Amino acid sequence: MRNMLVFLGGVAVILVVAVGLYQWHGTPTLKLPQPQVTTAPASMSSASVGEEARVKANDFVIGSPNAPVTMIEYASLTCSHCANFHINVRPKLKSTYVDSGKVRLVYRDFPLDGLALRASMLARCSGHERFFGILNILFKRQEQWAGNPDPLAALARVVALGGMGTSDFQACLKNKKVEDQILAQRQMASKAFAIDSTPSFIFNGQKISVGGKVENFKAIIDPLIAKAGK
Repeated sequence: MRNMLVFLGGVAVILVVAVGLYQWHGTPTLKLPQPQVTTAPASMSSASVGEEARVKANDFVIGSPNAPVTMIEYASLTCSHCANFHINVRPKLKSTYVDSGKVRLVYRDFPLDGLALRASMLARCSGHERFFGILNILFKRQEQWAGNPDPLAALARVVALGGMGTSDFQACLKNKKVEDQILAQRQMASKAFAIDSTPSFIFNGQKISVGGKVENFKAIIDPLIAKAGK
């Protein structure tokens, strides 16, 4: 009997740990998006899709509002392809197109799991002025926290580099309003553009599949700039 109680106690501990890991790593509870398409799903009106293609007041944006090309990125902070884009591609696009006033870059969250959701919350809690700085740190150090056995502790160390203290860190992860905003943005992206993977990009209102190299983006952006100049 004693051995059986010890065994059952061990099972209970395993279940508690498993549930805890799922809460931090599991996918947010959302309706699964539809397969990727480049036109609006039947459930969304063209006006609604057009609204999602516009830059909103709560968007995180760099670049001139008068740029002929607006590129919206949907990304997950645990996505390695998103990290590659932010580390190796985005800086070159910024220097070539954004700094010259030709492209406006918009970042939107599309968390693929619970840990990405919490990382997105931390970036938002840092405020608009520090958002992209925190975002860059999170992507550059993605391997350090996303694959860590204690991801929250690792996240706390990473965002501390951007000036977020322990009390702010804990308060942010309890901020239901910020969490709901991110999940709502994710849901609208699924409905309006059928986003189902990251990174996904919208160029002047149209979702276009693009490879992970600067040349792939140039092949899409340059014709749009030329068209706008006619």
